[in-house]
Amino acid sequence: MSRLGRVTDTGVGRAPRARVTGWLRALRGDLWTVRADPLPPSTWLRWLPHGLLCLTAFGITVGGAGDLTDNGHLGSVLALLAAAGQGGAVVLAMWRPVPAWWLSLGVFTLIAVTVRTRMGFDLETYTWPWTAAGIIAELLVLLLLALRVPTRAAVAALAVTVFCTWLFESLGTGEPHDTTGVLAISLFTIVVILGSALRGRREARAQLVEQTTLTAEERTRRTLLEERSRIARELHDVVAHHMSVISIQAQVAPHLVENPPDELKENLAGIRQNALEALIELRRVLGVLRSEHTGQGEPPDGPGDGTAPHAPQPTLDRLDALVENTRAVGREVVTDINGERRPLPPGVELSAYRIVQEALSNALRHAPGANITVRLTYETDGLEVEIVNGRPTAPPPPSTGTGHGLLGMRERVAMLGGTMTAHPWHWDGFKVTAFLPDTPPVDTPGTDHPTAPRKGTS
Repeated sequence: MSRLGRVTDTGVGRAPRARVTGWLRALRGDLWTVRADPLPPSTWLRWLPHGLLCLTAFGITVGGAGDLTDNGHLGSVLALLAAAGQGGAVVLAMWRPVPAWWLSLGVFTLIAVTVRTRMGFDLETYTWPWTAAGIIAELLVLLLLALRVPTRAAVAALAVTVFCTWLFESLGTGEPHDTTGVLAISLFTIVVILGSALRGRREARAQLVEQTTLTAEERTRRTLLEERSRIARELHDVVAHHMSVISIQAQVAPHLVENPPDELKENLAGIRQNALEALIELRRVLGVLRSEHTGQGEPPDGPGDGTAPHAPQPTLDRLDALVENTRAVGREVVTDINGERRPLPPGVELSAYRIVQEALSNALRHAPGANITVRLTYETDGLEVEIVNGRPTAPPPPSTGTGHGLLGMRERVAMLGGTMTAHPWHWDGFKVTAFLPDTPPVDTPGTDHPTAPRKGTS
């Protein structure tokens, strides 16, 4: 009674404290930070620049019409059409920047030629060849052009604009006026340089993202092939062992029977010969696999668990030694074996051992100081493996691995037609659950097979 009460009180006391501590830690992470939290994607925000450009185009049309009427002394209809052409070029540049630039340059030519014949009416406020509204419109058009066309096209457009401006400036006029050619050319050059730089930066970032994606995919593919090669090497060892046993048994069997018939001797000799040939081929393939190292300085065997290159592949009989190695580095590891322990097929034993080994390595690497529980449940149709680690007591060090340990686990489970899940567990912990059947189906489906749900899978 006292033991039960002690356990219950400890659980009730720790749970609220853990919840409060976790809530305070999360609150500190939310409020004591300088991370960037951008606005979520929105249709209105995406169309905001378009709306601002349309509003600017409307202002250019209204202001340009008034300026051409008052200072340029053009007719109201002609002034409105010319100003509408400048504003329309800004709107058109959002979808067709090159035609918009031609339109803006054509309107500029029309205004410069028309207004030049009316010089001398107002000598103090008259600007030529560019008007204030025309400069703003051309700036926006060149910016949108430089952002979306190759740099050579943007530079060519700038050169043509500068040439037209210089041409009108060189024509000169006998009437005094406020020249705007130098100011316009300077602003146009700055805008084109800025737009080309932004476009180059955007393209560089897009190429970087694409290259990063390709690199990640290639790394995943390479890791997958390495893991499959490792599994193949291990299974070849198992199969080679059984083929050797078959050959020896076929050789010894005739001596166990008194006066064996010739047919029996011939069949057993054929079995032995086929086994020897298969063994030779297996060793040949195994030699090729062992010659391909999976990493710099890694032995041909590849597991890196301290076994010799040609040592027998580990089984669950070596689980205690694996757990003791983890305990030797100061971790608390609890082993729980349920059900009647029995020999399993070599592939199942090897895969279960490797899954536990990888899960323990991940816990050591990513959950410093956390307690670990290894649970094996022998069921009637297979073995369930479960590895759970609790909350780490210190921040994990930077990882130097490939980050594809779970990929190897899933490959092993898929090879046996089992199921597997890996997900966070209770307050920053992690849980890996895998079920390995005794007799995998013929088609060996992948993990999480929908027709065979198991306890602990999702």
